[in-house]
Amino acid sequence: MSDDKKKLGTRAPLGVKKTIEAGQVKQSFSHGRSNTVVVEVKKRRILKPGDAAAAPKEEAKTVEPAKAAPKPEARKPAPAPKPAPKRELTAAERREQVKELERQAEEARMAALEESRRRDEQAKANAAEEEARRAEENRKAEEEAERRAKEEAEQAKKDAEAQAKAEQAAASAPAPRGAKPAPAKPAAPKRDDRSKGRPTPDRRSGKLTVNRALRGGDGGGRARSLAALKRAREKEKRAQAGQSGPREKTFRDVQVPDHITVGDLAKRMGEKAADLVKSLFNMGMMVTVNQTIDQDTAELLVNEFGHNVQRVSDSDIDIDTTEDVDAPETLKSRPPVVTIMGHVDHGKTSLLDAIRGADVAAGEAGGITQHIGAYQVTPKGGDPITFLDTPGHEAFTEMRARGATVTDLAILVVAADDGLKPQTIEAINHIKAAEVPMIVAINKIDTAGSNPQKIREELLQHEIIVEAMSGDVQDVEVSAKEKTNIDKLLEAINLQAELLELKANPDRDADGTVVEAKLDKGRGPVATVLIKRGTLKVGDTFVAGAAAGKVRALIDDHGRRVKQAGPAFPVEVLGLSAVPSAGDQFTVVENDQRAREVAEYRQGVLDKKRTTVAPMSLESMFDKKGSQTISFPLIIKADVQGTAEAVVNAVKKISTDDIEVRVIHSGVGAITESDVTLASSSGAPIIGFNSRPNAKAKEIAKRDQVELRYYDVIYHLTDWVKQAMAGELGPEIIEHIVGKAEVKQVFRSGKKDKAAGLLVLEGVIKKGLHARLTRDDVIVSKTTIASLRRFKDDVDQVEAGTECGAVLEDTNDIAPGDMLEIFEIEERERVL
Repeated sequence: MSDDKKKLGTRAPLGVKKTIEAGQVKQSFSHGRSNTVVVEVKKRRILKPGDAAAAPKEEAKTVEPAKAAPKPEARKPAPAPKPAPKRELTAAERREQVKELERQAEEARMAALEESRRRDEQAKANAAEEEARRAEENRKAEEEAERRAKEEAEQAKKDAEAQAKAEQAAASAPAPRGAKPAPAKPAAPKRDDRSKGRPTPDRRSGKLTVNRALRGGDGGGRARSLAALKRAREKEKRAQAGQSGPREKTFRDVQVPDHITVGDLAKRMGEKAADLVKSLFNMGMMVTVNQTIDQDTAELLVNEFGHNVQRVSDSDIDIDTTEDVDAPETLKSRPPVVTIMGHVDHGKTSLLDAIRGADVAAGEAGGITQHIGAYQVTPKGGDPITFLDTPGHEAFTEMRARGATVTDLAILVVAADDGLKPQTIEAINHIKAAEVPMIVAINKIDTAGSNPQKIREELLQHEIIVEAMSGDVQDVEVSAKEKTNIDKLLEAINLQAELLELKANPDRDADGTVVEAKLDKGRGPVATVLIKRGTLKVGDTFVAGAAAGKVRALIDDHGRRVKQAGPAFPVEVLGLSAVPSAGDQFTVVENDQRAREVAEYRQGVLDKKRTTVAPMSLESMFDKKGSQTISFPLIIKADVQGTAEAVVNAVKKISTDDIEVRVIHSGVGAITESDVTLASSSGAPIIGFNSRPNAKAKEIAKRDQVELRYYDVIYHLTDWVKQAMAGELGPEIIEHIVGKAEVKQVFRSGKKDKAAGLLVLEGVIKKGLHARLTRDDVIVSKTTIASLRRFKDDVDQVEAGTECGAVLEDTNDIAPGDMLEIFEIEERERVL
């Protein structure tokens, strides 16, 4: 009882506590709760060395239900039977027990593996038997089919012989009168009888084999194709003729230019490119198929392979139209090409409008022509005339020169109230250089202050004598606005054309000049071409400058599609691969290969010209601008090629010694994303002349803060470029010298500064002005007059011939004999 009582000041620990009853455990919990649990007793198995074969046995487990807690009056429980004493195993016995268990597990594993192997062998044997059975069935079916085929062939042969004998006997014996010969019945084999007693090959005898397919027969056999039989016969014929060896090699005449790739040379020789590369390797040259070799190396290769060499120059690839002269009997009369030239705003386009009856000037920005327009006009009762309208602005010099070179006749338009201007004189020089006849059209005779006689007199200064002054140049007084004397001008043009006797051969491939070119958003590259000779048709293959193509469509000056264009006919050509340059030659060639060859050669010439650096000389070295020159980058996009060219030349003329224009890129068409990216990386503004950006380019420009400028009048563009370049340089600094003084004495002024005793030699000295201190004509410092004193008084300025004391700001390096130069600084707005 004392054991069950709690000690004072302590608490019974929680957990399992052994009771006095054997096989029972009493559990104590909080708040005085307890429970008695019966413990299962497992008897330990003892193994002896001689009991290895015996299997382990476990005694039956006996679990007694837990007895209820005893009452206080009946506290003595029934005595439990005492378990037999257990003997502890030794280490040797435990090792023996572990070895025995491992041995039993190994025997069980080996037995399982043996059983699995036996099952696999049995399955393989069954599969082999099944395969042998199927093979035997297939073999028997094939033998049966072969035997049947032989029997059928023998039977058919016997039937054919019997039928032949019967027909021969019937033919030799006379037939009785009125007796009809019995029709011969061919012995058709019955398919049902043949198929009896044997399995169907497709279903029962397995797959169709190669032997069965070649042998034919009932089992889905197939015969040799006609092509295979033909090849076999050809092979037999060659074998009989002794031609079974390799064919004889063909030797060719190979044209070798100055430079050619290994692949192109292999094509011309008809050899494998790998063979050429191998031969070059043997020569000690490590080249690839796409690498270019010179003419001498190519000649060695051609000779090594046994071909004949024909050396040609790269210049032979290009097309020379000057040597191609048409026979006189093939020439026919053609319309004249007339170019209207003159100063800006003298009425060139308005005069052409009066002739055409169409309003073109209204469609031009600012009322001035921005690019060459080509039109064909047929007057009433007259022959057709082709007109070219050139710009008169000073920026379009090259376009006027181009118009003068492609024309037969030039009309010089001079305003009667304005006289000869710079562009008028320039147009006269272009006409003289082109050696074409001229007609002077004195325009605006209806305006106040017009004096046509004054115009005729001014023309004498440039050796142009009109008919009214006993010369040979026709002159017509016209009014484009009132359409006065337009018929007289047309008569003068026809008369001059008759004197020229203009002829061309229309029955040949077309040859012409690109008057203008542009990149159209919906139609792609478009070129305005003036045909010189021949007839251009839809579908012709051509080359225009460095661009090749095939004529997809032809459009006349009225916007109508035409199928062909004859000599002196202006037409828009669609189908170019790229935008050519204005003034390029347009020539129709025989095939696409020739067009690509010429275009690639011309592009190579242009690339070489653009990338080749001119040799440095003393003159060019001193002509170069100084290292302090500021570069003003620009990107220019225009609607047509000629306008872009004119804009680039116009902005380059604005360059000075202090700042120069650098055109990073110029092109034709809309402003694209690549243009904006280039401008963003270089910090250049983009100028769009009759050109606008697409949506994506506008978005990128807004994001990257790229400046976009849009213009449609040339002088507005040049004015902005001048202002931008002036702003880049900043205001102009101008110095005005106001006085000079000499330092006579130096004395201290305060703790740090020095004062200079000055004698004013020229001008005046003012307080607060800038000064420059020089010693032996060398600048010592730049300073400012901080204070001036005359005796003891502070003064604002000192006149020449008097002495004074001055304190110079931020300098103490003063010595007697120094000179002081006083100046004012003026800032002016810079004008280029």
